[in-house]
Formats: sequence, structure tokens, C-alpha cells
Amino acid sequence: MRRVRVLVGALAAAALAALGYGALAGGMPARDPVLHAPVIAGGPTGRVALDGRWSVRVLPSRTARAVHIPYSPNAGVVSGAAGEASFEGSVAWYRTALNVAAAGEYAIRFESVNHRASVFVDGRLVTRHTGAYLPFEARTHLAAGRHVVLVRADWRSPEAMQAAAWHRTWFNFGGIDREVTLRRLGPSEVDAPSIVTRLLPDGSAVVDVTARVRNRSGARTIAPQGKLGSHALRFPAVALRAGGSGWVRAQVRIAQPRLWSPVEPALQTLQLSVPGESGWRSKVGLREIRWAGGQLLLNGRRLVLHGASLQEEARGRGDALRPADMDAIVRRLKAIGANATRSQHPLNPALLERLDAAGILVWQGIGPVDSPGAWTSTTAALRRQGLRRVRLNVVQARTHPSVLAWNLANEAANNGHAGGQAQFIDSAAQLVHRLDPARPVAVDVWGTHMPARAGFMYRHVDAIGGTNYEGWYDDLHADPATLDRRIAEWLGRWRAAFPGRVLVVTEFGAEANTLNAATAPGGLRFQANLLARHIAIYRAQPWLSGMLVWNLQDFALSPDFAGGSIRREAPTIALVRGINQKGLFTYDGRPKPAAAVVRRLYAEVR
Repeated sequence: MRRVRVLVGALAAAALAALGYGALAGGMPARDPVLHAPVIAGGPTGRVALDGRWSVRVLPSRTARAVHIPYSPNAGVVSGAAGEASFEGSVAWYRTALNVAAAGEYAIRFESVNHRASVFVDGRLVTRHTGAYLPFEARTHLAAGRHVVLVRADWRSPEAMQAAAWHRTWFNFGGIDREVTLRRLGPSEVDAPSIVTRLLPDGSAVVDVTARVRNRSGARTIAPQGKLGSHALRFPAVALRAGGSGWVRAQVRIAQPRLWSPVEPALQTLQLSVPGESGWRSKVGLREIRWAGGQLLLNGRRLVLHGASLQEEARGRGDALRPADMDAIVRRLKAIGANATRSQHPLNPALLERLDAAGILVWQGIGPVDSPGAWTSTTAALRRQGLRRVRLNVVQARTHPSVLAWNLANEAANNGHAGGQAQFIDSAAQLVHRLDPARPVAVDVWGTHMPARAGFMYRHVDAIGGTNYEGWYDDLHADPATLDRRIAEWLGRWRAAFPGRVLVVTEFGAEANTLNAATAPGGLRFQANLLARHIAIYRAQPWLSGMLVWNLQDFALSPDFAGGSIRREAPTIALVRGINQKGLFTYDGRPKPAAAVVRRLYAEVR
């Protein structure tokens, strides 16, 4: 693609009316935005960002406003009566215009739209898509000149989403919530790379790189090329029919590799291409993850995770994060001395790139996300949908060195929910091992509903996360000695249920704000003291592979959430309805006292 210019101007009223889009009030600025590279650096070559200027109209309004993409229209209000209406969702029409210098086939790539998306180009429906945090593309032929792009985003009814196995965790932020890019398609494509590093006793490394080659021309033989840092990758030529695709593999031995780790997150460039036709470029890190005897090993050394889970959210913008929002998340993780984090849904690739560079590992949730102990993929069609999500999530993120483990479930209860959850997890675990043999497969179990003995569901699962809310939802008023004993007893039951597995405490914590007395439940000092007790016990367990506070920062959730079962234990507690305040940082990013306590204790984790 030689040149692409994004233009925003007034559309013809008839064209807009045909798609149900009202005229803009007052018109729009006519100047062209400055072209720049995408926020997500890694990916197909030749991309340009389509991030601004767009207009958006949220029904039932008849006027539109200028915005930059990504943009969630309902992120401004998340609590109170208005927050409840915002949570239930709406429909928005997004519009932009673009100029292409040359005719050809183009791909408009959306990294995420919540929840149902319809993409129109010049009044013609090009594609539909369902589900957030899943990339998709609208591919179409464009003549040289100006074109109009309309996107209809429908995020109504979180209840209906959950029934269709699209549970929203946690607030129902709608719209185009990640980056949009444009690129011209050539006669071929090279994509979906993977990289696996194996360390040898002499200190050298054998690196396997695979990639998919797609033929968009007539039947022929294609010879892809590649480079990893300064090392050439020699792929075999592959014979492909018209429209066909195939996988290629190259192996290189590196005598003195610069290895990626949290201490030294060394990155190098992976380049793949079909010369003169297509390419892929991204930053990768060479590191080897192993797991055996219940321990994690990174580059041959024992790894103990310490950090906090995160929600991909910024106040006023929801999950439509800007680069500065992602930088702030990384700074807060570094501020508590974290070497790891956890996400319940697939993270924005741009955020993963920042975590790669910062040396922060990710316990990465993939596939369907459910409420604790719940599971909705109970039909064959929904299970197929779930496996497709797992596949897309792994293929999209498997080149990121920060991704440590693929987590398939959020707080699974016992040995699986009725309706086939055990079979689904087992199938998904085997799929992930085929797609990426270099990382462990994980499941997070609900700490108060653990199995006495691990069943069929866990037979291909390598690592178990556990949620432990002793001292909060359980034993809130226990004296310190009793609380310590209960935490130790919980650890014993957990270890007995999953012998030989990698075990990481993936949630522990308490709500905290200034509305409650500092040392009372819900108070700032109460939170800091409870976290300190948990961390002190966890770090004393030589078999435990890590601990992740819930949560890094306060975040929005369903506005009718008022604290859950904690109100039975502390009926006078003061909590902000619709905001989970278990964060080490407030909703607007200010550190709570617990942040400094956690940092001090994590500095002593070995």
C-alpha cells in the first residue's frame, strides 16, 4: 500500500439515511488527521492506524460527535441509576472516511468491538462479528479514491450475552474498544507466527519458528523468508492451491542467546515475509518455561510470581485504553514490585507489548469467562464457539514472551459445572497444548468450592490458580492466630487436591476506601494488614509458585453489585455500589496504603 489518507467530512444525507445514520449536527472538521503507525507495533506490515477522526451517534440520539478510536460511548457513567442504564447497553453508529491511492483488496482490521458489530463500506455490508476481545477483519475491494466506513456496534443486554456464553467481565463497556487499522492485501499473506525456545546444557538455544502462509493468487509454490534478530530463518517452500494455506517451520541454533526474563526483558525483532508480497514484524523474547514437580522454571531457574491481577480499564474511557492508560497500568505494576499480573480476558496486544518490554509475566485468561462457579457453554454449539475463542486467543498472543500461562476458567467449582464443563476444559487444554506446547495450561478454582480430589476436568491442566478470601468473605472477624491457621488449612486442602501441579494464589484481598474506619472491614489499614498476613504465609511455602493480589486498581462492575456476601458479615460496611474497591490503587489511580505494604513484602519474595 503506497499511501492511505483518512478523511472526515460530511456524508451525503441519503447515504446516511439508508443505514439509519442521521446527519451530523454542525458538520465536522475538514482537515486530515496525521497518519501514523498503529499502537500495536507487532503484526502484518503495511498497516496504518484508523484511529481518528471518527464520528459516533448513540441511539436514540439524532446527533453525532467527533471521537478518536478506540472509544466506548458509555464509559463516562458507571454507577447510580444512570450507571445501571449505561450497563444495559445501547447501539452506536461509528463513521469515518478514507482515501486510498490505488485500487486493490484491503483489510480493515478491528482488534475488538463489543458486542455485535456490522461493518459497511460505501453502504454495502462487508462483515458481521460477535464478541469482544476478538480481532476480526472486513475485507473488500476498494477503488482509488474516497470511501465511507460505517460500523454498527450493539452491546445491549448483558443478560442475553451471558446466556449466549459471552459473559461481560465486569462492566458492559460498548463500542469500538480497541484499535482499527487498514492495510492493502497482496498476492500472499504470512501470519499467525509462533516461537518456541529450548535451552541446551551448553547454554545455547534452539529456537523453532512457525508461521502460516496463505496464497491469494493462482496455484503456485511460495518461498517465505525470515529473520530472528541477526539470524536468518530458512523456511521450506510450500506448494499451495489457489486460496489455500499451509504452515512452515524453521529452526535456528543460537550459541549465546540473550534471554528474556523479568530481570532483563531482552527483546529482538522477528521478521517474516514473502518478498514483494507480504510480511509480518514483531518484537519477541527468547525464554524457556518448564514446569515439573509443582514448580515453574524460567530459563532453568525457579520462578515465583508476585504481583496483582488487572482489569483493562481507565476511568472515563472504560476498556477503550489509550497508550497513556496502558503505560499507567505498567507503572502501577512496577510500583508494587510485581513480576507478574493476571487478566480474566485476553489483553490488548498493545498492552502485552508493554508488559513484554517491562518484564512482567501474564497469567492470561482465554476463551469464555464466567461468574464464579457458573458456566454457560452448555450446548454443543456454544462449546464449539468457546473452543474457537480459545484458538483465536492463543494464536493472537503466543509470540509475546510475557504470556506465561493460558488460563481456561475463572473460579471453576469442584470438578466442573453440570452441562459438560469438564469435557470442554479437557478438550480446550489439549487444543492449547497443540497450539503452544511451550506454556502451561491453567484453571482458576473457586477457593471455597475446591474438589477433594482433582477429577477428569484437570487431567491435561498443568497449573491451578486458587482464590483465597480468608479474612474477608470467610472468617472476617477471626483473631490473627485463627486467621493464620485458616489460611494454612486452606493451603493444605488445595495442595492435597492437586498434587504435583503448579499452584498460584490468583486472588486474595479486601475492599478498602476512606468511607470506613481505617482498621475496620472496608478500611484502608484493614486491607493492608490482611494482605500482609496472606503474603507472609504464602512466601513461606517452598512449594507455592506465586501470589497475585486482587486487584491492582479499583474498577467498575455491574452497578447493582453492593459488595456481595461481605454485607452478611459486616452489614454496616460502606461501599460504593458499582465499583469494586479491592484495588491497591483507587479508581482514579491514587495508591492506597496497601500498595506500599505489598511492595515492601514483595521485595523479600525469592
